[in-house]
Amino acid sequence: MKNTIVEIEDKVDELITVLDRDIEHVEETLSVLNELRSLVIKRDDATLHELLESIQFKSNSYKENELRRQSLRKELATVLGYSLKEMTLSRLEAELSVEKKNEVAERRIKLKTLTEQLKKEHLSTSMLLSDCARFNSMLLTSVLELGQAGTITYGPKGSAERQINSAFVNLQS
Repeated sequence: MKNTIVEIEDKVDELITVLDRDIEHVEETLSVLNELRSLVIKRDDATLHELLESIQFKSNSYKENELRRQSLRKELATVLGYSLKEMTLSRLEAELSVEKKNEVAERRIKLKTLTEQLKKEHLSTSMLLSDCARFNSMLLTSVLELGQAGTITYGPKGSAERQINSAFVNLQS
C-alpha cells in the first residue's frame, strides 16, 4: 500500500511539471495571438511569416508534453482503478493528500482560467481575420467591377454611353 502511495505521488509530481508546461504553453499562445493580430493590422508580412514558422516549430515540440500528459493520465487511472475517460484532475484531487491536492487544484484552476481567456482571444483573432478577408474581397470586387464592359455612364446631354474598352487593370505587359 505504501509503495502505491509513493508511486502515485511520484506520478503526481511529474504531472504537476507537465501541467506547469501546459500553463506556459497557453500563456505563450495568448501572447502569440496578440502579436498575430498586431502584425495583421500593421501588415508586416515578413515578421508575420517568421511568426507563423515559429508557431509551427513550437507546436511540433509541444507534442511531446501532450504525449507525456496522456501517458501519466493513463498510468494514474490504472493505479487508482479508474477508466481513462474517468481520470480527470478533479477526480485525482479527491485521491490526494491535502498538500498535493492543493498543488493540482491550483494548476487546474489556472489552466481553466487561461483556456477560457484563450477561447476569447481565439474568437477575437478569428473575427479580425474574417473581417480582413471580407474587406479584401469587397475591395477586390469593387476594383474589378470598375472595368466591366457593361458599365453605363451618362453624358452631359443625358445620353447613355457604354464603356466597352475601359479596364481598370491592364493585363498586358
